[in-house]
Amino acid sequence: MMKVLRCYLPAIFATMLIVFGAFNVSNAQENRLTVRAVNKLDLPRRSQTIEISAHDLAPLGEKDLTKIHVQDSSGKELLTQAVDTDYDDFHKPDIVIFQADFAPHEAKQFTLTVGAKHEYEKTDFKAYGRFVRERFDDFAWENDLIAHRTYGKALITWKGEPLTSSAIDIWSKRTSKLVINDWYMVDNYHADNGEGMDDYSAGATRGCGGSGVWSNNRLYAATNFLDSRVLANGPIRVMFELVYEPFNAGDLNVSQVVRISLDAGSQLDHFQNFYTVQPANQIAVAVGLKKVKGEQKEFNASRGWLAIWEPMEKNQGMQGIAAIVDPAAVATASEDERNNLLLLKPATGKAVSYWAGFAWDRAGSIKSAEAWKKYVDEFAAGLSSPIEVTVSR
Repeated sequence: MMKVLRCYLPAIFATMLIVFGAFNVSNAQENRLTVRAVNKLDLPRRSQTIEISAHDLAPLGEKDLTKIHVQDSSGKELLTQAVDTDYDDFHKPDIVIFQADFAPHEAKQFTLTVGAKHEYEKTDFKAYGRFVRERFDDFAWENDLIAHRTYGKALITWKGEPLTSSAIDIWSKRTSKLVINDWYMVDNYHADNGEGMDDYSAGATRGCGGSGVWSNNRLYAATNFLDSRVLANGPIRVMFELVYEPFNAGDLNVSQVVRISLDAGSQLDHFQNFYTVQPANQIAVAVGLKKVKGEQKEFNASRGWLAIWEPMEKNQGMQGIAAIVDPAAVATASEDERNNLLLLKPATGKAVSYWAGFAWDRAGSIKSAEAWKKYVDEFAAGLSSPIEVTVSR
């Protein structure tokens, strides 16, 4: 009997290895998802952010979305980020994002699996933002192309250079590296030392995409923000919310929370404004871009955009600024003493969503008014036809 066992043990172990190997292969195949993404436009589209919801990721059986890994069709691991979009009590991510470039009408396939929790290097980060108490309550944010800041309540009473404003300021950069920490550290960002500079005075205007309430043919806007909270902080997307003190718009008392997000590779930020009005009523929101002497502006109602090409303030070249809204929501283009405005149709009880941003000719990629209008128009086309994403086993 012992001889028989010795004779057949290798065969038994071999059979077991085959069985377990087949099980492991089957299990590995089951524990992955396939994402198909399609660009339906006749346009090349760079740095497109693909979002996969926790619901679509559920078949992977992993609740910690920071452990989701993405590979392209060649097997290359892609940079991913887990994002909390709803800022619930648990502050748990509810989507995973990654980016890809698409040729016209191109379809791409990606594989999603579960692995170790992502640990990022500093060089991975292409988007970042933070509250800056050392500069009188700034909130500053950036990606690899542009940078901004806006102003908190401490700036109102600063004796050095007080400012009451909820404008969106511009920091012009010509490097893909993240700069806001370094620029604040040296406190010399009004001079261009090779990376760019702050050459934009937003002041009490709407700056680059600030909003307000349009009533009785005038603009009412909040003052400096009271509080801030970060929802996502790179490496692909920075997203945060700003809470403003209630303000009066004629007979209405208005409260405002603004959510701003900026993805890597984008010249434009996404703004979502949550207005609460007492007494409850419809309001017309206006999106503003600061007026500048010598500006060239164009309004495209069918696409929902207002684009401007203008000189920088200190002979530092030219810049484009723009705002894009849903064409169905646009009432008209208008202006007041300080701002060019996109007026939206009156609405009640929903977030006011739009995109706004800028480009500097010395950054190198957009060097003319025509190039800027082309970028803005293609961006608007992309909003109307987002990358089509399907998830399957």
